[in-house]
Amino acid sequence: MEGGNRMAGIMEVVSLGPGDAALLTPQCREALAAAGRIVGYRRYLELVPPELLAGKALVSTGMTGEMERAGAALDAALAGERVAVVSSGDAGVYAMAGLVLELAAERGLLGELDIRVLPGVPALAAAAALLGAPLTHDFACVSLSDLLTPWETIERRLDAAAGADFVLVLYNPRSHKRDWQLPRALEIVARHRGPATPVGLVRNAFRPGQAVSVAGLGGLDPAQVDMLSILVVGNSATRLAAGRMITPRGYLDKYGAERRG
Repeated sequence: MEGGNRMAGIMEVVSLGPGDAALLTPQCREALAAAGRIVGYRRYLELVPPELLAGKALVSTGMTGEMERAGAALDAALAGERVAVVSSGDAGVYAMAGLVLELAAERGLLGELDIRVLPGVPALAAAAALLGAPLTHDFACVSLSDLLTPWETIERRLDAAAGADFVLVLYNPRSHKRDWQLPRALEIVARHRGPATPVGLVRNAFRPGQAVSVAGLGGLDPAQVDMLSILVVGNSATRLAAGRMITPRGYLDKYGAERRG
């Protein structure tokens, strides 16, 4: 194994939650406080409370530096350091936990390093809370980023999930360079959903500049959406009540008559 007789350190993949320090879990806060080195995407390091960064060695890269960050973190842990690799939301949802474990497995380090994945509040849960209760029945998550997944695969998954009447959570919906994928995705969903289907748009959930809105599927303006946004597309049962999205689980259908009787 790599590392020889060196005393390996501890490596924790830490979930930061949506951004508000109040939503950083105590477990993740403790891990950040104990770490000697914190590794992350530059923008995500800005979400870490400053007092948890003070006196720490910091490693940051830009948007496409995931491999570099994961490798640097593994090297530091092999050298005996206690390392925290940070991700926004939950580190296991479209984030760094998978890459860290994959790279560690490739290098034969899973049996040598103490690697822990610490859960957090995922972006979809933050967005759903702001919208009301759109995810209280079955739902599917699809990332519209075709950087690592072929677009043909994304289209196939979208069509299958929409056809199965899942509520849809769309991650990475639109960027400056990827401006056609969202309109195409909405076309695919519209094969199975009516134009009045509620679509929730949440931008910067629990961060400065937070914005929450709901539109019908047929009236959503893709130009309002960016990489800081999450879209939640309702299913055939999702409705609006006083501006809140609600996807019924079926309690009132099953028990409502008994209660009213």
